[in-house]
Amino acid sequence: MITCILLAAGSSQRFGSPKALARLNEATVIENLQSRLIESNINNIIIVLGAHAQHIQPFVLKHKKVKVVYNKHHNFGQTSSFQCGLKNIDEETTAVLLLPVDFPLIKTETINLLIQTYKKQTPLILVPTCQERKGHPPVFSRSLEKEFLDLDISEGINTVAHRHSKDTRLLAVKDPGILASFNTPEEFHAIKKNQTAC
Repeated sequence: MITCILLAAGSSQRFGSPKALARLNEATVIENLQSRLIESNINNIIIVLGAHAQHIQPFVLKHKKVKVVYNKHHNFGQTSSFQCGLKNIDEETTAVLLLPVDFPLIKTETINLLIQTYKKQTPLILVPTCQERKGHPPVFSRSLEKEFLDLDISEGINTVAHRHSKDTRLLAVKDPGILASFNTPEEFHAIKKNQTAC
């Protein structure tokens, strides 16, 4: 069983409003991502909310795959939100796919390829690449759970990844969405405009 932890707990200060609620193809970013994840072979989706939770909650889709959790420590950053998600994964979960909400263009086909490749190779960490650049979402083995939970919230999630660089596998994909993130309205406009293939 593979679970996606979808992080949507940030304050979005640079964007000026919740990034999860930015409009993309007549729907919000978080609605688009949920739809793609639900269509994929992901077994469970845990959405971590924090800042702006009351505004984002109405856009959470009602589906058996989707579960919402609230990170009361969201102001401490992404690591604390990932830890919150990890604490709520199903016991049968064998790997976790980490997807921040500000990567709105990820394709369902890419998610499925990551899942298929992980199940065949079962590396500790699987990272998609495009144009020889690492992107999101990485897939982490459940065996790394304790290391992530033991991180100080001041440490980045990459701290664990760096420890296991020799056990990390890269997967080249033809999906520029793995690289396309945004923090400002200008960046969001640019990635919507420049949806080109790798």
